[in-house]
Amino acid sequence: MALNQSFVYLIFFFLVAGFASSSTYISNGALDSYGNTGRNLLQAKKTCTEDMEHKNYTILTSKCKGPQYPVKGCCDALKEFGCPFVDKLNDLTTDCASTMFSYINLYGRYPPGLFANMCREGKEGLECPDEPKKSGTLVSKPTLLMLTSGFLVLLYQLF
Repeated sequence: MALNQSFVYLIFFFLVAGFASSSTYISNGALDSYGNTGRNLLQAKKTCTEDMEHKNYTILTSKCKGPQYPVKGCCDALKEFGCPFVDKLNDLTTDCASTMFSYINLYGRYPPGLFANMCREGKEGLECPDEPKKSGTLVSKPTLLMLTSGFLVLLYQLF
């Protein structure tokens, strides 16, 4: 009986881990990553697979105008622009966030750190609305991990 109870706890653990690892936030780390100008010899970042150069930045430049820079307008525009590729922005092993902010500052001529200082919704970062991801798969990686682990536990239970 104790063996069955431990498997229930194991399945529950993977269920919670699967849901906790799926991200619908633009993390605060992604917002701050463009400001890191130190030497990163051992931490070289991979180039972004998203084409940040040819994105339509008018979403930001039309809603976030100075010299006042309205908080709601700027942060809503940042979320509207960045949420479609939130997973790539939150991957701090790539240069996606820093590249995006370089182009945002190029096209909008914003003061350094404007969005990082102004757009804070909580400890997670900016919350993106729940929309279906634009990737072609119906099952995300954490969900697939959770289903696989549950299946393996079931097989172990049967044999």
